[in-house]
Amino acid sequence: MDIRSEIKYLIAKSGKSLKEVCKNISERTNNAKFTSNNISTKFSRKTIRYEELELILSEIGYHIEFVKNSKSE
Repeated sequence: MDIRSEIKYLIAKSGKSLKEVCKNISERTNNAKFTSNNISTKFSRKTIRYEELELILSEIGYHIEFVKNSKSE
């Protein structure tokens, strides 16, 4: 599954839409460019930034976590 599908799934699971999520983030951060169209385009082009992804996940109650593989090296 690609990141776009994964995020859309998590947003839907939270009961919100991408538009709602982006509107809330835009209001909270005073960033007029944080729109659902802009974010959708970034997902399509695979140019979304880490910080933007963090904001989206935070809005729906998730966070990014790096976990070391259980295999020994």
